[in-house]
Amino acid sequence: MNIRIIAGKFGGRTIKAPTGHVTHPMSDRVRGSLFNMTNSRLPDADVLDIFAGTGALGLESLSRGAKSATFVERDRIASRILAENIKLLGVGDVAESTQIGASTWIDKNPDKRFDIIFADPPYDDMQFGVVKRLGELLKPGGMLILSHPEKVELPEIEGLEVVEDRGYGGAWLRFWKNN
Repeated sequence: MNIRIIAGKFGGRTIKAPTGHVTHPMSDRVRGSLFNMTNSRLPDADVLDIFAGTGALGLESLSRGAKSATFVERDRIASRILAENIKLLGVGDVAESTQIGASTWIDKNPDKRFDIIFADPPYDDMQFGVVKRLGELLKPGGMLILSHPEKVELPEIEGLEVVEDRGYGGAWLRFWKNN
């Protein structure tokens, strides 16, 4: 299975995705809408793609001008494919990928700060405790975007303001801003 980078310097190129149900890649439609809403924030941004899967969100960010992308993915197979995707696009100098659980990564990196955080946890294990901790990693004015299934009760995140909710069939995006 392949996923297409939508726009930017890698627009039209494809990256690999694992077969099976290891990841649930975001559709082109949802990713397109997500990046239409965040595009103005991407130039020179430091991006965290947590629960990264294929790395499509962070790689799309780099394609559109982000300064750096940090990828966190626990699954061994998805992590291997993510590393291949970073190599395929030649972005190893601005991309850092770690095969580790999200909570453990946060524990080991309490001083890291990001302009944009993409969180796309497995829909059958949303890990809201981890999602709530992501607010601590945002720079002032930064944005956290959570992909989630419809009909789930989302947590409040201390210090962050909900600025947008968007639904696309069974997939939803919530946008929080660090004021």
